[in-house]
Amino acid sequence: MGLKYLWDTNAVIYYLQKNFTDNEQERMNDIINNYQPAISSISQIELLCWRSATENDTIILNNFISDSIIFELDTEVKLKTVEIRKMYGVKLADAIIAATAVVMDLTLITNDARGFKKIPVLKLFNAIETV
Repeated sequence: MGLKYLWDTNAVIYYLQKNFTDNEQERMNDIINNYQPAISSISQIELLCWRSATENDTIILNNFISDSIIFELDTEVKLKTVEIRKMYGVKLADAIIAATAVVMDLTLITNDARGFKKIPVLKLFNAIETV
């Protein structure tokens, strides 16, 4: 299984709760079936802090995390985070996630491409279909 995508926190939650439309869910299933999931350590923290998660959500979430590659904050990611935050005014957590995707040369899967669109070096996959 290859590595092509870094999952944003919101995309993981939508996927696991099956909140996508049928077409979107099918696209996400194709990705999960063909590529190993990867998340940044900040997404791991955000996911584990998910307050409204039910007991079943927590089990599914922990399975997703254990199946994922988790990228820790190394020096290169930290430096890229600072650059992204200063240049584009992105929230710190989003800057870390974006920097991880850029440094690891992965496409970021997100439901909220708005804030990430201003980062030209970031490859984006908008999980929510737009009209």
